Amino acid sequence: MNESAMNNTSKTDWARIDAMTDDDIDTSDIPPLDEAFFAKAKLRMPQSTASKVTVSVDAETLSWFQSQGEGAEQHMAAALRIYAESQKQAALLHGQT
Repeated sequence: MNESAMNNTSKTDWARIDAMTDDDIDTSDIPPLDEAFFAKAKLRMPQSTASKVTVSVDAETLSWFQSQGEGAEQHMAAALRIYAESQKQAALLHGQT
């Protein structure tokens, strides 16, 4: 593996970005979303490819997800998707498939 693939450190000043307010962001190159835009806009919803499965989850984890408000199942599915994607990326970085 080449060394540049292992040194993937961001050069972004995240502290500066986090400290910015909405007023600090230059949006002058973004056209306004006026009535004409919304008259032509079409709502496009992604097709769900979700499969229903039954998974045992410990009571504490389930309780935490439920305490976050509506959509606990969707949030759990998103957490699993994020975990799976991170594992796929780690496998690619380490030359595994």
